[in-house]
Amino acid sequence: MLIIKRALFFIFLLISANTLAKNIITITSPDKQIKFWLSADNNGLYYKVAYKGTLMMDNSRLNISFKEGGLFNHNLFVAVAKPERLTEDYELVTGKASKVHSECNRVVVPVTEQSGDKRTLNVEVRVFNDGVAFRYVIPKQSGWPASVNVTDEINTFNLTQNPRVTTLLRENYTTSHEGIYTKASLNDLKADTLMDLPALFEFPKGLYMAITEAALRDYAGMYLMKHNGVLESRLSPLPHQTDIKVKATLPHNSPWRVMMISDRPGAFIESNILTNLNEPCKIKDLSWLKPGKTTFPWWNGNAIPDTSFAPGNNYETNMYYVNFCAKYGIEYHSVVEYGLHEWYVNDGAGFQPGPHADPSKAVPGLDMKQLCDSAAKKGVGIRVWVHFYALYPKLDETFAQYEKWGIKGLMCDFMDRDDQEMVNMQEEILQKAAQHHLHIQFHGAYKPTGTSRTYPNEFNREGTLNYENDKWNDIVTPDADINIPFTRMLAGSTDYHLGGFRAASPQQFKVHYTRPFVLGTRCHMLAMYVVLENNLGMVCDNPEAYINQPGFKFVQQVPTTWDETRVIDAKPGEYVAIARRKGNDWYIGAITNHETRTITHALNFLPEGQYTAEIYSDAPTNDPDLNHLVKVVKQVNKSTVMDMLLASGGGQVMHLYPLKR
Repeated sequence: MLIIKRALFFIFLLISANTLAKNIITITSPDKQIKFWLSADNNGLYYKVAYKGTLMMDNSRLNISFKEGGLFNHNLFVAVAKPERLTEDYELVTGKASKVHSECNRVVVPVTEQSGDKRTLNVEVRVFNDGVAFRYVIPKQSGWPASVNVTDEINTFNLTQNPRVTTLLRENYTTSHEGIYTKASLNDLKADTLMDLPALFEFPKGLYMAITEAALRDYAGMYLMKHNGVLESRLSPLPHQTDIKVKATLPHNSPWRVMMISDRPGAFIESNILTNLNEPCKIKDLSWLKPGKTTFPWWNGNAIPDTSFAPGNNYETNMYYVNFCAKYGIEYHSVVEYGLHEWYVNDGAGFQPGPHADPSKAVPGLDMKQLCDSAAKKGVGIRVWVHFYALYPKLDETFAQYEKWGIKGLMCDFMDRDDQEMVNMQEEILQKAAQHHLHIQFHGAYKPTGTSRTYPNEFNREGTLNYENDKWNDIVTPDADINIPFTRMLAGSTDYHLGGFRAASPQQFKVHYTRPFVLGTRCHMLAMYVVLENNLGMVCDNPEAYINQPGFKFVQQVPTTWDETRVIDAKPGEYVAIARRKGNDWYIGAITNHETRTITHALNFLPEGQYTAEIYSDAPTNDPDLNHLVKVVKQVNKSTVMDMLLASGGGQVMHLYPLKR
């Protein structure tokens, strides 16, 4: 009888444990359209996501494992947790909106092992009207040492309905994140291959999801991979080994795993969900921070007209560009190189740092203090290009020297990693740059994750194939451009070599290292200044390419940061039309792929009153010169309906301003 009683008691404990483990946490978006479920079973934590009653993510695993204690999935108790409403209003120095209202429902769910080390971690979930995000919050506790090693975080994303995927496939974790996007159904997508983020998923019946991450700090970057038919996350390993992904001192948080969700793809472009999930600004004084446009003479081959001086890494050559900036309202001139040698001392080859590379010292013949002083008198800021591996070993002395010279910012290039070590080094660069009043443009770098809210001196990131390639190939086409707003740009400001004024058709295009051609119409190139979120827009052609040229006035006028963003119309892979507001002025940009099309839209986002619209359109389709524009000036108001006529590979731009200025 005693044995039977003990057996019955043991069975009762098992049933009780299973009952407790199966608490189902449910949380919805403020508008009730997105629903998230979290629970556990015998295999660990799982979640589901639905939108407007349609299940988009079926049972999907939350899998995190540690060197100390292994996989966190055994005999888990999910505590009951009550959701709460979070609202926040904040301002952004850079981005698609200057004032942001954030509203979500949040729940923090304690999850505890009922056996073994009895470790505890919290799963925090936030559900917004435009998406859902979760992260691991690992508290300090007796079951773990003060420092732990994350060996894997293989969360699954069990998407339903076999959506169509737009993604950038990568061979390994060492990557500049540049390439042509792959489009395929999830079932047909190449297996066991890294997928860069953000990735876009188009579901039947007009539903969309984009997956990325937010608040990547002191952690490894995340990728996706289709494995055994299901999407799984992968973390970038620390250098020179494959086992350890993250070294974490407790307490420690993972980044947010973000799923943007909507029945309107333009909602992802308007969304501020990534900055919502980041910490407030850590820089107290922002008065020195000035977004704007910049030259980048490397792209055009440092072209200058006939001169009375010897062109080179010298004061005179750079002042030619400074004078151009001063006359035409371009905020910055970038000093990069001349004759394939950097502006700073370096004994390496091919722009790679040699053993005596020193970015705090200019090459002989270039007085940086003189250049910065002369440019400042003309209202132009000086920026520089620097190789990461030349800069980082001399970070403090270099930034101190830049501040003494009067440099305003820099492009930091050739990182090509997103492991925890690199993530931390980039945050250190931002912190120290702010101390010396320097803005940062990360080139050859991973995607943004909304940390520009925390460190707004991060103006730009690359992480995408762009027009620099026009110097050596023809793969950056209008068809490639149209993928960017629905993938890479969803993560944030997108570094592109904008401003090429030698538009060519595929038949006309030739590779020119100096004064390159660009594929698509000139109006397409103008529209990219509005279509892209780009806090540091380049004006990268040579000055003679712009002066007295149609459309250059628009380049001079267009801002680089915005107070408001509205997507007028969008279809992934085909076209997009975006309206952005700065003050009382609106700018509209539309681009298409290789197809000719008309986008009809109302200007109902305008306030009451009459507006002047300066409209630049593609020339008629039978015009062989793709640089020709048609400019029209007309009066419009919020009741006006516009037809945007887009040529093959073309675009259209508008500048709308109140009639009474």
